[in-house]
Amino acid sequence: MRKNTLTALAAIGLSAAVVAALTGCGTAGASGGSTAGPMPKLGAKEGSVSILAWPGYVENGSNDPKVDWVSTFTKETGCKVDAKTFGTSDEALNLMKTGDYDVVSASGDASLRLIASGDVSEVNTKLLKNYDGIYPFLKDRAWNTVDGKHYGVPHGYGANLLMYNTETFPTAPTSWDVVFDKASEHAGKVTAYDSPIYIADAAVYLMAHKPELKIKNPYALDQKQFDAAVSLLKDQRGNVSEYWGDYLKEVQSFQSGDSVVGTTWQVIQNTLAGEGGKTAVTLPSEGATGWSDTWMISSKAKHPNCAYAWLDYISSPKANAQATEFFGEAPSSAKACDYRSDCASYHAGDADYASKIWYWTTPISKCLDGRTDVKCVDYSAWTTAWQQIRN
Repeated sequence: MRKNTLTALAAIGLSAAVVAALTGCGTAGASGGSTAGPMPKLGAKEGSVSILAWPGYVENGSNDPKVDWVSTFTKETGCKVDAKTFGTSDEALNLMKTGDYDVVSASGDASLRLIASGDVSEVNTKLLKNYDGIYPFLKDRAWNTVDGKHYGVPHGYGANLLMYNTETFPTAPTSWDVVFDKASEHAGKVTAYDSPIYIADAAVYLMAHKPELKIKNPYALDQKQFDAAVSLLKDQRGNVSEYWGDYLKEVQSFQSGDSVVGTTWQVIQNTLAGEGGKTAVTLPSEGATGWSDTWMISSKAKHPNCAYAWLDYISSPKANAQATEFFGEAPSSAKACDYRSDCASYHAGDADYASKIWYWTTPISKCLDGRTDVKCVDYSAWTTAWQQIRN
């Protein structure tokens, strides 16, 4: 499972070139990104493909003989898979710069940086027979499309939900106020996701409760809006039992009673429910943040034809179902649920539900909400602020 998905950038930092490039990309109508054009047509497959992925995305049966969708890919295409997993988006970014990998699974906090630095290529979706079967609400989004150019194929998605102890909350909460304005009522038992991107969760809450701030996009915060979100999180800090990045830590925290309310993933609730946990989850009235991962092809790919073959295969209904079910997220393929029995719990294909999710997108100085009269606070500043909140 994903661990500490968004780690602090302060330790690694963004290069000046990438920061400069990021000011010019970030929305489907913005400029910027790799100059490498898409492959015009497919050629002979090279016999192998090197894939960089989140744990659980490229399983070949070596971890569990019953969990294997890679062997079928190799049998069907002749492309042998050499896979390497990473633990954080920053690790993936650094590894992609080596040029040693053909394909990467990128979360929204990484995809724009990969595009801006020229490390990934535009993808010719016309060469992918399974692309049409992907849910429309995952296509042409700010984290996978720049200046109308597609830079990858959606894989899976999920929301950062509100989890609560059903004994502590016999009536299900309907607002994030239980972890913000009302957090003191459960002081020392509130939990939150450990990442600078969690600042966006505070911004989502302020969008609904502080309309005078005029926040339109939680990843596009000018200085005043950003300061308000940081202030809210500093107020919350005294009530937080722990910040979690490893999902097993949150499972244990709710099992022990150290935490009774906080952010979570559906897969964590499924794990707790399977072990008799007294928890439930909800998508609060304000909406929530979330993630939508994208399969992207390196601009230095040594095996581009096998890379395209992988993107097409992993977005096919059965393979997409296997991979996303194992990881614990909703699939991107509209027909993947024909091969899964748990799609309802993930609200797979529910466009209305998905519209309430603000998917992780790298904050950049060029405001993602379209404003041009102000500069927005970029991710490096989010990282600095998060360290101040955390410590």
